[in-house]
Amino acid sequence: MQRWRVPLGFLCAALFLLLARPRLWTLAAGGAVALCGLLLRAWSAGHIRKNDRLATSGPYAYTRNPLYLGSFIMGLGFTFAAGQWWPVLVGLFMALFLGIYLPVMRVESQTLAGLFGEEYERYARHVPLFLPRPTAYRAGAHGDAKFDASLYLRYREYRAALGLLAAWGLLACKAWLLK
Repeated sequence: MQRWRVPLGFLCAALFLLLARPRLWTLAAGGAVALCGLLLRAWSAGHIRKNDRLATSGPYAYTRNPLYLGSFIMGLGFTFAAGQWWPVLVGLFMALFLGIYLPVMRVESQTLAGLFGEEYERYARHVPLFLPRPTAYRAGAHGDAKFDASLYLRYREYRAALGLLAAWGLLACKAWLLK
């Protein structure tokens, strides 16, 4: 499933663009929501050292999957910006997200348990898989790590920003054409 998430995301985005009926106010509101998701992804990328150290700082102190939560928020923003969100686009988005990302999160959880053992098990007992907890988890060895911008660049997280800009630009063009 993990291999299919990006191609299915592009397919879903194309379908969204086809069905979209954006207006200026939906573009602005949806763009603001999507920007929050983008910022969460950027913050998350600066705290993760994939397969090297268990991330428990920054947004990882609230949810075990802040990158996917950020993607979810971006998707909701994009869905809202499309201007015709109920029920087809919301249903499509939710089906894609739950069908692809929920199994991926579970597989990644098993992988992290294998890599980090008891440290991960303790973390997983206190930090939810997806929806954030209200207070920060502080019991990790790396719970006080600071944001590292070089990690944002190493993991090429800027591609999410470029993708969001492209998608929003296409919606803006469609809104202009529909005037």
